Amino acid sequence: MGLEKMSSTLWFSGLIFLSSLLLCMAAGQVHYYDFVLKETNFTKLCSTKSILTVNGSFPGPTIRVHKGDTVFVNVHNQGKYGVTIHWHGVRQPRNPWSDGPENITQCPIAPNTSFTQEVIFSTEEGTLWWHAHSDWTRATVHGAIIILPKPGTTYPFPKPYAEETLILGEWYKGDVMAIITEALATGGDPNISNAFTINGQPGDLYNCSNGTTYRLPVYSGKTYLLRIINSIMNEEQFFGIAKHNLTVVGSDGAYLKPINTNYIMITPGQTMDVLVTANQSPSLYYIASTPFADTAAPFDNTTTTAILQYKGNYTVPSTIPFPTLPAYNDKDAAGNYTIRLRSLASKQHPVNVPKKITKNIFMTVSVNQIYCPNASCAGASGNRLSASLTNISFVTPNIDILQAYYRKLPRVFASNFPYQPLYYFNFTGDVGNNTLYPALATKALTVNYNDAVEIVLQGTNVGAAENHPMHLHGFSFYVVGMGSGNFNNKTDPKSYNLIDPPEVNTFGVPKNGWITIRFIADNPGVWFMHCHLERHASWGMETVLIVKNGGTRATSIRPPPKYMPPCSKS
Repeated sequence: MGLEKMSSTLWFSGLIFLSSLLLCMAAGQVHYYDFVLKETNFTKLCSTKSILTVNGSFPGPTIRVHKGDTVFVNVHNQGKYGVTIHWHGVRQPRNPWSDGPENITQCPIAPNTSFTQEVIFSTEEGTLWWHAHSDWTRATVHGAIIILPKPGTTYPFPKPYAEETLILGEWYKGDVMAIITEALATGGDPNISNAFTINGQPGDLYNCSNGTTYRLPVYSGKTYLLRIINSIMNEEQFFGIAKHNLTVVGSDGAYLKPINTNYIMITPGQTMDVLVTANQSPSLYYIASTPFADTAAPFDNTTTTAILQYKGNYTVPSTIPFPTLPAYNDKDAAGNYTIRLRSLASKQHPVNVPKKITKNIFMTVSVNQIYCPNASCAGASGNRLSASLTNISFVTPNIDILQAYYRKLPRVFASNFPYQPLYYFNFTGDVGNNTLYPALATKALTVNYNDAVEIVLQGTNVGAAENHPMHLHGFSFYVVGMGSGNFNNKTDPKSYNLIDPPEVNTFGVPKNGWITIRFIADNPGVWFMHCHLERHASWGMETVLIVKNGGTRATSIRPPPKYMPPCSKS
């Protein structure tokens, strides 16, 4: 009897342990990071300057997790001004308190203070990134987020030999905060960057830079997973590797049907997961990134390089092969690549595209002007440059909108952002003075919990038309349609892809064109929506999406943490 009792007890204990282990695996692991914001000196382009960094590195540290994990990041601000941190592409279920955009979901973390943010991973798998979300601090404060498959599962493609993160960034000789401050004061365009970078290094084509060019070592015959992030402030990028084909397998923390290509187009805010096989003669090959800028606005028209370096013995070539990339204004090359993106839509990685829409929204995307008396500003026609969504240029409040919404504080924002423009015109033709001057307001777009939302984002020819990479916090969305010219609500929906559209968090609205996105509003909270070209966001091309609470605690915003950074004018 004693042995039987012991056997039963051991069996029961083992069952409890296994159940606990499975529960733990289902819930994910918990990780802790310390981010110390501080000024650090770097030398690039023949001169030394101080920049704001996390933990003294540029780019910043990588967060590495498995799908479904949770991360607590204690942000210590030892810098000179208030900063917030955003976890780009992380849905943060019911937890907008840690999403990060300044004066939208929190007020800045003041110098010499700290704030712990809880980053909750749920459906994301692949590559995302984090960055500062205060003024232009993200130019130097950013880093990668790598989300591996859950333990016991693997990639939906053959496991690569190794992987590497490539962050496309840029370098300003001037102080980035001073640049945007001056531009907003004068009403003109901000200064452009002086160089683009790959993993913090400008590369061989810039002065004083060829000794530090980033090199990616590879073994002949091996396949590598490249996690490519565009952290650049204002320019989309073409990217390629000389004589090597790329296989795109993911974007924005979700898998794609494999795309074989010799270049990609990646907008600020986007990530791309790319497989490359080292199948050429052992040598050196340039990796290059160049701007895509289909606009009359000023932009940095330079090229950053890195080197794909085969391991082994061989004669170094006198001239390193260079990839052939599209011209900076090749709109067709950008569109031909973008239209190929399709969700994997497999049994293990299904899609859930809303079919029966309960909330239809039509939103215009424009660059505008604000009238200045006596042509006293530095923008076009002596006016101040501005930008808008549905002809409303967003005015950032002094108190964060999440706090105001949760605590029902009056006169912070209005919840009447229109679902349709007040009037329609030929958006992409000769617009004349239509909506040149926007309304200035702090308006939020409100939807009900579990609404099936469709938003048509219509680019316009007002001001300087160009591609606008739109980013929505708190959600990934399906891009079910895209096209040029004015959206036709009778014929264009017939071309929608409701089978395997890409699931993304950032996507370009084509110059003088449109995209249609769909998602289920199942994440209650206050979520920022904005253009990820930083100058346009600074000018007001943004709004706030408020998803109302559902009928239960599990479908409502979580209570705020015990401490939130205080607002200066609360």
